[in-house]
Amino acid sequence: MTEHTAVPLSVLDLSPIPQGAKARDAFHCSLDLAQHAERWGYQRYWLAEHHNMTGIDSAATSVLLGYLAAGTQSIRLGSGGVMLPNHAPLVIAEQFGTLESLYPGRIDLGLGRAPGTDQRTMMALRRHLSGDVDTFPRDVQELQNYFCDAQPGQPVQAVPGQGLHVPLWLLGSSLYSAQLAAQLGLPFAFASHFAPDMLFQALQLYRENFKPSKQLAQPHAMVCVNVIAADSDRDARFLFSSMQQQFINLRRGSPGPLPPPVDNIHALWTAGEQYGVEQALRMSIVGDEKTVRHGLQTLLRETDADEIMVNGQIFDHQARLRSFEIVAGVKGDIVKG
Repeated sequence: MTEHTAVPLSVLDLSPIPQGAKARDAFHCSLDLAQHAERWGYQRYWLAEHHNMTGIDSAATSVLLGYLAAGTQSIRLGSGGVMLPNHAPLVIAEQFGTLESLYPGRIDLGLGRAPGTDQRTMMALRRHLSGDVDTFPRDVQELQNYFCDAQPGQPVQAVPGQGLHVPLWLLGSSLYSAQLAAQLGLPFAFASHFAPDMLFQALQLYRENFKPSKQLAQPHAMVCVNVIAADSDRDARFLFSSMQQQFINLRRGSPGPLPPPVDNIHALWTAGEQYGVEQALRMSIVGDEKTVRHGLQTLLRETDADEIMVNGQIFDHQARLRSFEIVAGVKGDIVKG
């Protein structure tokens, strides 16, 4: 008899700021979604670091995680991710050591290598001080050392952080992070919700080259996709147009608050923009409960993912809650085996 294993579903939140809303509103909506996600049985709730984006409110990722952790009881909270090159590893160890001390056993630290912003903002974050040298692998290992048990004579310790063994994840949309996650024996999350091109190659590379570590005995891969769910396919496609507009604006170099949905997205984009946006967002499941169930089952069959993370940028907060509720309602059908 074949054993079926339920695959955990999690939430990725960029804490979107819809047109007409303020940062405070977005924070309150993120807390409300996190509390609902906990009740609906989601495994993790991750926030993504972005800077200088007037429609994304999760820049101070660890601070916002503290707010969400204080308002929830059991759901795992983490970064999806912290862009490590923007920070000194010691500072991140102290921040997440603080979170782990306050909310033990609930904190994940997902790490990315991209800037999460533009060139000028990178300079404002002082990324230019390190030049063009890629220190990411070394920085990840330095961070690991700050969470290990203290060594005799260790000159620099993360306080708090040392000995807390906060689980690290590597995030990416290329083969680079897949290779590094395999080499270091870390779990790997692929950002197919906006950069799906290398998904299958990255998963294969990660699994074939994985080396067991103290944190992880065998490869563990999570795939992130967009899911916009509603009570009908038509309603879901309407809601999805906010995200499509956001990606049009990104391509035009004019990112802004999350736009309200429109009935006719085709009136807004050129043929070239349509192609670019549809390529970037092609790992999106948009529809009613039946469509979502089929889409997630297909994704699992194609990727053999150990976990699935769901991103959903929706203008209206109640519609966003409903979307994640619909997804939660099908999670019992998302099984391996």
